[in-house]
Amino acid sequence: MSVVFRNAEARSKIEAAYERFRARLPETSSRMVKTRKGETHVLRAGNRSGPPLLLVHGAIASSAHATVELGPLLDRYDVHAVDVIGQSVKSADDRLVLEGTECGDWLTDVLDGLELERPHVYGISWGGFLSRKLAERSPHRIDHLVLLVPAGFVNGSFWAGFKNVYWPMTMYRKFPSPERLERFTRAMTSTFDPMWNEYFGEALLAYNMDMRFPPLAKPEDLAAFKRPTLVFGADQDYSFPGDKLIARVKAVLPHAEVELIENCRHAPPTDAVFRKKMADRIGAFLETSVPADATA
Repeated sequence: MSVVFRNAEARSKIEAAYERFRARLPETSSRMVKTRKGETHVLRAGNRSGPPLLLVHGAIASSAHATVELGPLLDRYDVHAVDVIGQSVKSADDRLVLEGTECGDWLTDVLDGLELERPHVYGISWGGFLSRKLAERSPHRIDHLVLLVPAGFVNGSFWAGFKNVYWPMTMYRKFPSPERLERFTRAMTSTFDPMWNEYFGEALLAYNMDMRFPPLAKPEDLAAFKRPTLVFGADQDYSFPGDKLIARVKAVLPHAEVELIENCRHAPPTDAVFRKKMADRIGAFLETSVPADATA
C-alpha cells in the first residue's frame, strides 16, 4: 500500500504528469541517490558549466514542475532538482519526520550523493522548510540560500485558510468538478495556467494529502547559519502571509534580505515576464560576494 498515493492508478497519472512537465524542459538527465530515508530522484538541467544550484520543490509537485518555473536561471546555473520524499512520484514512497534532524540529514545525504560540497540552495514552499532544515543541520554546505514563500516560519489564519483553501480542496476531492477546482486554484495561484490547473486537478485526487504543519523556526535553530539568504513572501498568501513571514524571517535570520511580492498568492505567476524578473533578482543575489563573517 502506498503512503503517498491513493492507489496505483493515481500514481500512474502523476507519473504521466511529471513527464508532461519534463518535456517542457531542454536537455535533462536523471539519477537516483541513496539516502538514509530511501532512494531519492534528482533531475539535472540547465548549464552544466555553471555554478551548482540545488532546487527543492513544494508539496505535491516535483523536480520537473519546479525546474520549469526557473526560466532564464537555467541558462546560468547547473540545476540539481531534488524530488522530495513524500511529496513527489519520483522518490521513495515514505514520509519525512518533520521534527528533529531527519529532514536536514536527508538533504545532507543528497548533497553527499551528488558530490556537491557547497551549492546554492533554492527552496520553494514545503521545499523552503526542508532547505531551512538543511541550513540548521549542515550550515557549511550552503553557499547562498533562497527561499520562496517558505513553510515553517509562520502560519496563516486558521479561518482564512480553512475557508479559502482547505474547504474548497476537501469539496473537490469528495465531489470533483471544474467549478470546485477553480475555487481552489483561485485561492492558491496568482495566474491561470491551463497546464498547472490540469495538474492540480489530478494531484488533489491522487495524493494522500500530508496536512502536517512543519515546526516553526526559532532563532537558536539557525544561530550557526550566516550564509547570504534571500526570502520572498507573497502579499496574498493565505498559507504564509507575506508581511508576517518577512517579519518573522528578520527575527530569526537578521542578516537575510527579504522581499514582498505584490499581487501574489501562494503560487506565484507562471508567465515568462515573472520568471525573468525572478531570475534576474535571484541571479544577482547569487552572484554577491560572501561577507567575511559568513564563513560557517
